[in-house]
Amino acid sequence: MATLPNPLPRLASLGLRLPPGGLVDATADGPWHEPLLWLSDDRAAPGDWTALRQTAPAVGLLPLVLDVGAGHGGPQLWELMPGEMSYAGDHDAEEVLEELWEEYADEDATWPGLTTPAEASDAPGSPEATAAAQDPESVASDIVDSLLDGRGPLKDPRLALVPARRSADIPTAIGWMGPANHEHDTGRLSAVLRSWEDRFGIRTVALGFDTLLVSVATPPTTLADAEALAAEHFAFCPDNIWQGTDSTLRAYAENQLLNQPAWHFWWD
Repeated sequence: MATLPNPLPRLASLGLRLPPGGLVDATADGPWHEPLLWLSDDRAAPGDWTALRQTAPAVGLLPLVLDVGAGHGGPQLWELMPGEMSYAGDHDAEEVLEELWEEYADEDATWPGLTTPAEASDAPGSPEATAAAQDPESVASDIVDSLLDGRGPLKDPRLALVPARRSADIPTAIGWMGPANHEHDTGRLSAVLRSWEDRFGIRTVALGFDTLLVSVATPPTTLADAEALAAEHFAFCPDNIWQGTDSTLRAYAENQLLNQPAWHFWWD
């Protein structure tokens, strides 16, 4: 797999207007051979993400919000493992979801009317619907601003820049291990995020130690589509259902997916 040049070593010469911050290269195995991300020193404010989103992609960087205040510290302490990650483009999202479904779904569970991720893959998120959606970047900006207004769920959100071309690849690019108890290779989950980018206009906007939040430009608008998508979410992150407030896939579909502009994932 060919890798794109990492702009972070040349960050000071790229002409980006950045607040005080520094480069992070810490991994579980010691310093990485190049920076994994840039992280601001101070709390991010509404508008910060949007300002960087207008300039950073042109130089090969994408903005992200990192929550460093949820009891796990910042990414320097997260034991990132970039060397363990595969390339998202080497995986088929449908196959990944089907394998995870078979591994984690309870064979004795009965979810009437719901299908496996493979059977449901053509149901929600059609290209026509995506084309008619709101602009994904505008939706992402609105979601991020709502996270940074002081009333959102993030404890201490910081602005970050990650060397990635696609939002879906951000977790893999930094070697993020948040889902390690569920899936050790985050590249496989980035393959699913790529599929959701194409079908639902998602953008990866925030990461915590074991949490992921994406904006959604084209959420499902019918309960049938939401239920089909719920099977994919279960395969991607079973803890959302096992340890969430909605204990069935149908309730999860209705309360967390139907017409919702953001999806939140948490792995135990």
